[in-house]
Amino acid sequence: MRALLVVNPQATTTTAAGRDVLAHALASDVQLEIVQTSYRGHAADAASKAAEDGFDLVIAHGGDGTVNEVVNGILREGPRPNKPMLGVVPGGSANVFAGALGIPRDPVEATHVLLQSIEHGTKRRIGLGQVFADVVEGGRGRWFTFNAGMGLDADVVAGVEKKRAKGRNASPALYLSVAFRAYAQNVRKPQHFTVEVPGEGQFNDVGMVFVSNTDPWTYFGDRAIQLNPSTSFDGGLGLTALKTLRVPTVGRYVAQVLATGNPKGGNLVRRDDVGYVRVKCEEPANLQVDGDFLGRTTAVEFRAVPDALTVATHG
Repeated sequence: MRALLVVNPQATTTTAAGRDVLAHALASDVQLEIVQTSYRGHAADAASKAAEDGFDLVIAHGGDGTVNEVVNGILREGPRPNKPMLGVVPGGSANVFAGALGIPRDPVEATHVLLQSIEHGTKRRIGLGQVFADVVEGGRGRWFTFNAGMGLDADVVAGVEKKRAKGRNASPALYLSVAFRAYAQNVRKPQHFTVEVPGEGQFNDVGMVFVSNTDPWTYFGDRAIQLNPSTSFDGGLGLTALKTLRVPTVGRYVAQVLATGNPKGGNLVRRDDVGYVRVKCEEPANLQVDGDFLGRTTAVEFRAVPDALTVATHG
């Protein structure tokens, strides 16, 4: 088996020693090559080249951003039966994709799971989401593995990226402080979205839009945050949208999310297993996929793509 290990040395919990241990463990079972990323998009370029060269496995060692890049590289020319399998050894702060697949968030334990998958041939096909918008290069769409959104959550992602560019480390405290500021800004100047899903009329004047490809939507520290608990890699997309961001509504919604992970209410638009979600707005709004800020746009289509990718997992 030919395998490429893509390492992001800037990821939160990735270390040179951990990389060497992982490489040594893998080298006994596969014909291994290693790439350390040095620029944004490097992981995608390396994974795309591996797919072209007929590699059997591409392993992402980093955070969810590294995983997203590797997935987009593997699928740059679209899903194909002969595409490399994806392996994941977490090295970031949240590692949502790995957690949703049941892959241990500890790199040593995840390496053991990956080696067992290689030895026993255990794997699964999963569905992914795909985003089409004018801020996505090339018109091919951008793949996402666990969540995407337009508005408030993308405002948070954009704010965190600015803080990290100034040297701040990603942490629950950083996300929380940025989220409070982004929410306050949205209360002062609300965003207005129109949302469309299959078989229903439009939902107008929506305040925020979250799209899930699986459950959980994210993690806050070790706590799973669930918005669409019925959504999985085996079905369509989940939609969570609030019609208003007034304090009583948001407070009640957040309390439900934290208490039950199954939010409900008259101001909540929630759908599970939909084939697409289309979002429009008059003023440009921020867009994020898998915690990666893509830019500002006025129209987005999120599509569910079943059986898009093969992932190495435990039996």
